[in-house]
Amino acid sequence: RKAEEKGLELYALEQFEAVAGRGIKAQLKGKGTILLGSRTFMEEEKIDYGSLEPALQRLEAEAKTIVLVAKDDQCVGIIAEADTPKEDAAQAIEELERLGLQTVILTGDNRRTAEAIARKVGISNVLAEVLPDKKVAEIRMLQEEAGLVAMVGDGINDAPALTQANVGIAIGTGTDIAIEAGDIVLVRGNLSDVVKAVKLSRATFQKIKQNLFWAFFYNMIMIPFAMLGLAHPVIAEAAMAFSSVTVVTNANLLRRVNIQPNYQRKK
Repeated sequence: RKAEEKGLELYALEQFEAVAGRGIKAQLKGKGTILLGSRTFMEEEKIDYGSLEPALQRLEAEAKTIVLVAKDDQCVGIIAEADTPKEDAAQAIEELERLGLQTVILTGDNRRTAEAIARKVGISNVLAEVLPDKKVAEIRMLQEEAGLVAMVGDGINDAPALTQANVGIAIGTGTDIAIEAGDIVLVRGNLSDVVKAVKLSRATFQKIKQNLFWAFFYNMIMIPFAMLGLAHPVIAEAAMAFSSVTVVTNANLLRRVNIQPNYQRKK
């Protein structure tokens, strides 16, 4: 549509091939073969892009994703795409690490671009140039090294890795496949909601432990009295009811837990 608006001629497509994690190859009627893809894709197709290297390095240092364009066996251009980090990304990452979590970027982008983005948001661990079918293997390795792994993703290629992770967190503004694969869906797509989810889950586990303690405490105290006949059945029944009320009341206190990220709280 945009090409038509600009008055550009559209050529008939004779053949099309998508190479997962690499790029695409198309045969246009009367115009030869057009390729769009990564450095690796061009290297595999034996296409030299050496003359564009200075421009590539400059764009990658600016955290831009590079797509090389080739016609037949010659590289003829560059498409630079900017995936701008969310406004609160750096603050959210900082707070997650303050909560004791280790953060990692897992991406199919080239290493220079990934490292440039990592510097912007304050992440020191980068796994770059990971093909879609290799992301699951990387998650498995992280699980072996660190134990529990949560992954945040929004793309089609993220779905298998979201399923493999102990906790898959899907961005609600992402693809339907990623949303289906996620254990948690962040409806608004804000990274601050990841911080909230972590804080809420920790507060919930704390309440569960407290409630289990009170349940065992009441039973350990009252059962011996009941067995020895020292507790009147009415008293035992009242104590049991009181223990249930205590547990429910304590659970309701979760509503008062402040899960707001520190950087969003009013000073």
